[in-house]
Amino acid sequence: MKVALFVTCLNDTMFPATGQATVQLLRRLGVEVEFPRAQTCCGQMHVNSGYVPEAIPVVRAFVDAFAGYDAIVAPSGSCVASAREQHTIVAARSGDKGLIRAVNEVSPRVYELSEFIVDKLGLVDVGAYFPHRVTMHPTCHSTRLLGVGSRPERLLAAVRGITMVDLPAADECCGFGGTFSLKNPDVSVAMGADKARHVRESGAEVLVAGDNSCLMHIGGLLTRQRSGIRVMHLAEILASTEDAA
Repeated sequence: MKVALFVTCLNDTMFPATGQATVQLLRRLGVEVEFPRAQTCCGQMHVNSGYVPEAIPVVRAFVDAFAGYDAIVAPSGSCVASAREQHTIVAARSGDKGLIRAVNEVSPRVYELSEFIVDKLGLVDVGAYFPHRVTMHPTCHSTRLLGVGSRPERLLAAVRGITMVDLPAADECCGFGGTFSLKNPDVSVAMGADKARHVRESGAEVLVAGDNSCLMHIGGLLTRQRSGIRVMHLAEILASTEDAA
């Protein structure tokens, strides 16, 4: 199986350790991962802001970069949702039959990390070790658009040494919402403050999620509140082993 890493522009720019952890984890599971250097953005910001025509060249660059791969794995439910849901809309708007065909071929092969491990590799126990008290924020795009369901929780439950604790009001949005946080900062911060309060109430040492955009928002608030609670991407916990502890 020929597998590519779609690291996403946010991770590449601000959270490279997540991409590194994803590769480390997949290689440990016997998957050879390639990193197409031509990859850029999924175009989600353009589409969410109503700039669908401007997203056409971005989507074209995406399908060109990932053509020929059996699976494209990304540590971001948000960006995977864009590739699987929005790229079809953008391609249709373009009127380009070649782009429509390419999107129809590439988009179904894009997987969020937990989907790929559970569904394609058929694994739940990835050999991780993380002796900490952890709570999980289920991100909006991964749950509502992708329907990842309990996959992340099943992977975390199999981690040796971990103690999972419930997050109050876990299904509530953190308030980041990409450009929403820029256009509606007061509402965004208020929603984030609620989420941060719930994280503190959980008694967790670590907050985990499958999207660094959400973790950046919640983590910033937790840091300003001097909560002492770390935020970590799912890939980083699953990549942890007893040797690294």
